[in-house]
Amino acid sequence: MPVFRRRLATAVLLLCAATAGCSELDESGQGLTRNDLVADLAAQMTSAADLTYEANYQLAGGEQATVAQTRKPARTAYVYPGGKVTVTAEATTECRTAKPTTCTMTAPASAASPPPAAVFAGADETGMVTPATVLTLLNAAVLDNDVEVDQHDTTIAGRHATCVQLTGVDDAAARDFTTCITNEGVLGSFNGILDQTRVDVAMTHYTEQVEEAMFELPKAAKLIDRRAN
Repeated sequence: MPVFRRRLATAVLLLCAATAGCSELDESGQGLTRNDLVADLAAQMTSAADLTYEANYQLAGGEQATVAQTRKPARTAYVYPGGKVTVTAEATTECRTAKPTTCTMTAPASAASPPPAAVFAGADETGMVTPATVLTLLNAAVLDNDVEVDQHDTTIAGRHATCVQLTGVDDAAARDFTTCITNEGVLGSFNGILDQTRVDVAMTHYTEQVEEAMFELPKAAKLIDRRAN
């Protein structure tokens, strides 16, 4: 159990004992603490922005995808069948590797201006889901007091992970889904209907060593620079 959740459970128990206002507290994260559990996972994913890691994923149908991230310098790469997206301080670049390979460079992202959803259209078509998308879904679930939450722990690619099955999430791209988040805050798996498309993603390998090639553009690619001069 993550430290945050242990402290949260302890605080709730103390409050219940002092006020006699709670009849029971489910340790699995149900009842009173179900939204707090989801908020905890969302906080873990947010903190993962400070990590350096490379994670491989298996997509539905057996295809493979990779997410790589470094802290210094801050940059992220998403590699999926037929394409690649890199997000660096210089540009957000989407590459389509079908011949001829084309890479389109747009303005670099920032906290106030994240990469536009259109940049990940190619990734979405392959059934890949980005950590940012899962984080958005978890945050939507936190705001929905009527969402149903079932929780269990598991191990994915050798990493301990907390999984939640969420049902009835309003105002979200996926109303019902299951996701697992590792203790480090990295996306472990996702299963659900996302924008009317079945998405099934599972991490198969995790390492804290990231190859520099992950952030390189394909050789001989045609570059289209759409950054403002």
